[in-house]
Amino acid sequence: MKTPIIAPSVLSANFANLQADFEMLNNSVADYIHIDVMDGVFVPNISFGLPVIKAMRKLSTKTFDVHLMIVEPDKYIEAFKDAGADILSVHIEACTHLHRSVQKIKSVGMKAGVAINPHTSISLLEDIIADIDIVCVMSVNPGFGGQSFIENTYEKILRLKNLIERKNSNALIEIDGGVTLQNAKKLIDHHADVLVAGNTVFSSSNPIETIQQLKSI
Repeated sequence: MKTPIIAPSVLSANFANLQADFEMLNNSVADYIHIDVMDGVFVPNISFGLPVIKAMRKLSTKTFDVHLMIVEPDKYIEAFKDAGADILSVHIEACTHLHRSVQKIKSVGMKAGVAINPHTSISLLEDIIADIDIVCVMSVNPGFGGQSFIENTYEKILRLKNLIERKNSNALIEIDGGVTLQNAKKLIDHHADVLVAGNTVFSSSNPIETIQQLKSI
């Protein structure tokens, strides 16, 4: 079985002591650090913006996997590159000209991702899948951490894997929302490549061990 890429979501971190949480992540086998950016418009919540990401960047050398849950993401692509993003995912539902958005992300030297909400059909990725590096499949409704996993996600991953193979794409499949030690193996068995874990990691009594368990499943 392939080894999954583990991406702890800092939306669940302790913002009163981010440095301690980043030291923990640096000492763990986590591969990515997943950073959710919410604008209160595209999703009903506000998280953090560019100055906080710049501060986080100074605390870690791990891959920054930035997930934009915002309207008009094209306006901010260069700014997120400058803030330290390595992977930038935009929502298909927020992009009128998705191909242009993807090309712009790549043109400034980041990997390009496309995120899709639970109700969005995989078929809408048909014409972009060969051009992107990662698909962020939302397995909860975006906007808040700690939600329950949507079971239909397993079937959705299988359809996405079929599309990736049919189009000879190298895109990774990332699952974001409700990932636990209990469902991680099933997700990997269904061809997930990247597991985003927030509460599962940061509410653990031993986060480093929990990340190792996810990595070893």
